[in-house]
Amino acid sequence: MARFILSAFADEANPNLDEQINALQRNEIEYIEIRGVVDRNIIKHDDNRIKEIKAKLEAGGIKVWSIGSTIGKIGIKDDFEPHFEDFKRAVEVAQMLDCNNIRLFSFFMPGGENPDDYRDEVMRRMGALVEYAEGTGVDLCHENEKFIYGETIERNLDLFETFGSGLKGILDPSNYVQSGVKPIEAFKALDKYIKYLHIKDARFSDLKVVPSGYGDGNIKEIITELNKRDGDVVLSIEPHLKVFAGYDALGDDTSIGDTEFVYKSGDEAFDAACDALKNILKEV
Repeated sequence: MARFILSAFADEANPNLDEQINALQRNEIEYIEIRGVVDRNIIKHDDNRIKEIKAKLEAGGIKVWSIGSTIGKIGIKDDFEPHFEDFKRAVEVAQMLDCNNIRLFSFFMPGGENPDDYRDEVMRRMGALVEYAEGTGVDLCHENEKFIYGETIERNLDLFETFGSGLKGILDPSNYVQSGVKPIEAFKALDKYIKYLHIKDARFSDLKVVPSGYGDGNIKEIITELNKRDGDVVLSIEPHLKVFAGYDALGDDTSIGDTEFVYKSGDEAFDAACDALKNILKEV
């Protein structure tokens, strides 16, 4: 039986670091998948600011699970060299924050073209990342995403088989739904490569992101399978829920249409995402 550990993208509650820490503490979450801090991605802050961020997190009892980088979220035809410099900085920041994981992607494919035609360049670029990270103590964790090379089950499998232990997997159920893939099928095919799970759900009917358990992301089924593992299993909450901050100003009798999963603030949406996962865990 697994021991589930929760992490979250707290920048979806608030861009301010103090408020991110408050949101994590409020929801009894001890890890952060750190992405945005104030006005930029974590890797874009200088060393002094990174040290300040680390000190604040430690004072708040929060540990960094993963760097939520955007590495690999450029087009396959875009210049790789400056992006590679960003990647090297991501590794530095991970080490400074005592973090063992970097979330990354496998490059956007040109619309209307066959991704297989770009396989060699994808593998060259991913290979450069894997080679650089070797021996750094940082795992590279690939997330499935719409329109990148690693969008489908088959191409994710290709990446993991090509790089072996040099590339771990993040399974994002919502992204698979939005790509027309059943997440439980992806999990069964990729289970042995998956290091952790993103908690984000969506519906096939309209592709909207909804709280976990309310969509077609098979989150309960996947967590049930993960519960068969021994040891720690990390579930990282990425809400992506709709916030309409001006809702109160409209008045009680004013409708804005589909308000089933619309929240008044980032904090409210974040709390709803955390509660949805905790409700699933009670049933597993």
